[in-house]
Amino acid sequence: MTIGWHFDNTYSKLPESFISKVSPTPVKSPELTILNENLSKELELNFSLIDKKKLSNLFSGNLLPDGSKTIAQAYAGHQFGHFTMLGDGRAVLIGEHLLKNKKRFDIQFKGSGKTLFSRNGDGRAALSPMLREYIISEAMHALKIPTTRSLAVVKTGERVMRENMLHGAILTRVASSHLRVGTFQYIATRKNESELKILVDYTINRHYPNIKQSKNQGLDLLKVLIEKQTDLVVNWMRVGFIHGVMNTDNMSISGETIDYGPCAFMDTYDPQTVFSSIDQQGRYAYFNQPSITKWNLARFAECLIPLIDKNKDKAIDIATEAINNFEKIYEIKWINMMRDKLGLLGKDLKDKFLILDLLTWMHQNKADYTNTFCFLMNEKIKKNELYNNENFLAWKKRWKERLTLNNNTPEKYLKLMRSVNPLIIPRNHKVEEALEEANKDKLNPLKNLIKILEKPYESNKKIVDYQSPPSFQNKDYKTFCGT
Repeated sequence: MTIGWHFDNTYSKLPESFISKVSPTPVKSPELTILNENLSKELELNFSLIDKKKLSNLFSGNLLPDGSKTIAQAYAGHQFGHFTMLGDGRAVLIGEHLLKNKKRFDIQFKGSGKTLFSRNGDGRAALSPMLREYIISEAMHALKIPTTRSLAVVKTGERVMRENMLHGAILTRVASSHLRVGTFQYIATRKNESELKILVDYTINRHYPNIKQSKNQGLDLLKVLIEKQTDLVVNWMRVGFIHGVMNTDNMSISGETIDYGPCAFMDTYDPQTVFSSIDQQGRYAYFNQPSITKWNLARFAECLIPLIDKNKDKAIDIATEAINNFEKIYEIKWINMMRDKLGLLGKDLKDKFLILDLLTWMHQNKADYTNTFCFLMNEKIKKNELYNNENFLAWKKRWKERLTLNNNTPEKYLKLMRSVNPLIIPRNHKVEEALEEANKDKLNPLKNLIKILEKPYESNKKIVDYQSPPSFQNKDYKTFCGT
């Protein structure tokens, strides 16, 4: 097959403790549901000469490309605060694809059968959760947020049992790597410092070669990840994204959003919003995401203690100081992000109050998070009398006064606002509609939604139907992991 695969598999060469060699379990009658042509081009892959049957076999794992080396990765994780030994229980890394510019990408099947780490799971995935990951991960990429990507989804021709019988499916996921905080936790539990050093060296070589010459690689790796994860969660907060399952095994070392399980986007602004059916206590609610990021980073820091300083107490003090900087780093980045959303140039001591007063008003009046900023940008959204509210108009007057500072102009602030405020997001009801139709083999709603979400910052007539929240707010709306 002249597709253009160029595999250069480095992770599979690590010690046996890091991996388990495994092959995807063949499936009955695979059928390609969707192929990401844009991503294919970015990966320098050409599938145009391959017929649909061969593509279906390729993306189901029935047919493996030359140069692939299939493994499952070992890792651990704190799941809702409880530590568990994990690993790729339903995923198989088929290899690392290298571009001409030497950029490296993991190509992974999700839902490809049992592995050594499956525990009591079936190793399979259902169609709707795999299509959800496809929709949301590609939307996140279009929103300019670091993320894993989705290359293809294939129906397996088999059924999987969840709450009821569902169509089986396999997702092909693309990531700069699948290294996680949980990977470090797994190695740390083995109390083998040489293995820890191997993992740190591998991570730095693959993702952060700029700290290769560091005198304290463990500390600098921690600091880099604090910055990366802070940037990531600030981006999530910017667009109202709620990950839903921020376990340490779902925190990527590359700083990408990974594992789209019970994720969703917030419509009505409420900082306590939770969609995940398994998050009964709201641990991963919208407003808790920054504090959970810090908690996860603290778990990462614990793994690196042996490499930060030979004196354990001193190492803990150094790591604690780095972790305790998180709030300060986050607040600075979050306020600057909110300034951008409001088109504010420079700094003013009253900015924080202006921002918090708007969010308070939105919460009290059940305003739509995305559309409120669209309204402030003079975008034509469905008419809403809410924005004639007396308190909102008083706030808007303060905002207009602030906009006059620092040589700002309407041209400048609207350009800034339009670069960070999406006009459309994957509205939950639209996602559910597309998934429901896809389960009936009607793919047009899915494809239309994906197409619309490719340009979230650009206005056009076609987006109108995708901009509004549902007419009926379903307070019981829940999302599921699909396991």
